[in-house]
Amino acid sequence: MKILVLNCGSSSIKYQLIDMEQNADLLAKGIVERIGLEMGEFTHKPTIGNKHYLQAPIQDHEVGIKLILEALLDANHGVIASLEEIKAVGHRVAHGGEYFKHSMVLEAKELAEIKNLCELAPLHNPANLLGIEVMMKMLPHVKQVGVFDTSFHQTMPVEAFLYAIPYKYYEENKIRRYGFHGTSHKYVAPKAANMLNKKYEDMKIIVCHLGNGASICAIKNGKSVDTSMGFTPVEGLVMGTRCGDLDLGALLYIGEKDGLDFKGMNTLINKKSGLMGITGSSSDMRDIDAGIEAGDERSLFAFKCFCYRVKKYIGAYAAAMDGVDLIVMTGGIGENDINARAEILGNLTFLGVDFDADANNVRGEDKLITKSGSRTAAMVITTNEELVIATDTMELVMG
Repeated sequence: MKILVLNCGSSSIKYQLIDMEQNADLLAKGIVERIGLEMGEFTHKPTIGNKHYLQAPIQDHEVGIKLILEALLDANHGVIASLEEIKAVGHRVAHGGEYFKHSMVLEAKELAEIKNLCELAPLHNPANLLGIEVMMKMLPHVKQVGVFDTSFHQTMPVEAFLYAIPYKYYEENKIRRYGFHGTSHKYVAPKAANMLNKKYEDMKIIVCHLGNGASICAIKNGKSVDTSMGFTPVEGLVMGTRCGDLDLGALLYIGEKDGLDFKGMNTLINKKSGLMGITGSSSDMRDIDAGIEAGDERSLFAFKCFCYRVKKYIGAYAAAMDGVDLIVMTGGIGENDINARAEILGNLTFLGVDFDADANNVRGEDKLITKSGSRTAAMVITTNEELVIATDTMELVMG
């Protein structure tokens, strides 16, 4: 069964075509960028064959999706002979609110609910919805499935998701912690448990998804019981350009001091803060590592703040679950930054982590990075959110 996975942003579309009947083989992937701007870009990469690149005006998502389907069929760089080979389309949807507790086949009722949730995720859900509607138009007989970033966290108890503000804002406006990166947390935790020959449903696991966006999830007996991102993805850890946890009084003070309106404050905490805000030059941990090597003080401050916040959340979630059996590092930083992992995990002996500095000298592969006999295991696990979407889609379509 060939499944097309789509991740539609406001000005981009990422995609993968995966053959689920052949060991989940990736047939092709690519990205449409700069949609709606004067000049767009399209990159298509078949697993076998030559890369295809196009630079041209891409007026809207419908034009972008047409380019994707044409590339998949192309005689030179295509990977299928007919669109009939695509048996289902799986869509990443950022926000599922309280309605979508798991992935679902999308029909009129579900589309209406996604539209209702656009006010909770105005930067993401409208683009996700647009991609679904365009694909329904182009492949009307193919089932469309929504996989929601928030659904994995719908098992959180009330004490974890409720904010201490007037209760009417939860009742009337559904203001609460939702959490994100659910597909990644859902994928890597059982994968790591299986590598240890442990039963996932019996474990206490802390997953650290660390990248430009970053979040931590506490998973107890196979269920998310807390996570660091909140009503929006801005809460929690220090991230590439997001501030993470911040005293709201400080934000109000800055807004008044600098004359910022709500849009300006939103830009400040989402696009000008985090690692970028501290360094003043880069949101990329690779640049920060290089800056530390060169003796740049602010790069060191950014690195220390990032790692400290991760370590603090690990300790909090170990307390919340009354212990931890396994800590998983994933995402672009978690999988590849040796220094960050060492800083975070190298001094957690009170949690039973016997860190192995030699084993930690690894990038982009699944590996145990604690010593034999360590009471609490720590692992590097590569994530694959597209495979989660494809797997959920196949299971729902096959019934």
